[in-house]
Amino acid sequence: MNEKRAKLLAIKDDLNVLVDFLAKRDIEKLTSNILEEKYKISKVDLLILFGGCIPKGIDVFRAAYENNFAKNYMIVGGAGHTTDILRSKMQAVLHDFDVTDKSEAEIMMMYLKQKYDMQGVILETKSTNCGNNVINALDLVRKMQLNVKSIAFIQDATMQHRMEAGFRKYLKDDIKLINFAGYKAYFTIKDDKLMIEDNDLWGMWDKYKYMELLLGEIPRLRDDINGYGPNGKNFIAHVDIPLRVEQAFLNLKQQLNVQIRKANELFATK
Repeated sequence: MNEKRAKLLAIKDDLNVLVDFLAKRDIEKLTSNILEEKYKISKVDLLILFGGCIPKGIDVFRAAYENNFAKNYMIVGGAGHTTDILRSKMQAVLHDFDVTDKSEAEIMMMYLKQKYDMQGVILETKSTNCGNNVINALDLVRKMQLNVKSIAFIQDATMQHRMEAGFRKYLKDDIKLINFAGYKAYFTIKDDKLMIEDNDLWGMWDKYKYMELLLGEIPRLRDDINGYGPNGKNFIAHVDIPLRVEQAFLNLKQQLNVQIRKANELFATK
């Protein structure tokens, strides 16, 4: 094996370590049968789709609705650092709906209405980041007096783990949280090039943006002075980062010319 291919394989393996860590899925599919088998419940009280997910998450949310997976359905998302990308991708399929100033939740809901005539979804349209995504969603639950003891949620693969940590900061232990990342896209090597294995996912990030988002999560999840945990900014609950994940991050930071995304102050919680 030549040196270049060995280096590519190592980068691929390290990226896939990050994917496995960040794109959490607690069950294989969003179906009642699997819920019953693992958690002894036939429906979750609430299923949330977060607007930070690529459009593929809308299909996942819709499939869960068809499977009668939840008692209540919610889409959460105002405008944040990924919103303009979502708007551009969704405008292509929403020909009669101007997405220019619309929130993530409104855009996703309009697609579900137009394509499936889907109704009865709760919308949260004011949040701007993962932190107030959670806070605003839970405020809406309280205002609507929903009796919620179990929450399943769909977020972008890169942000799923952080979203869970956000929920854990604000919820009591008696509420069951069920992760289901909107997709789980691994990296592969093809013709001596690093590629995303399933690049046909609707609205998938380009390779470099995906890597940037994956790498950007590790400093955020760290519970240190610069991270988002209790010992830092205190946005999320403590997260244990395995040594293999930290090593993968450090390897990639050294090997790849990828900018690690900084938080955009424009979308910070006021």
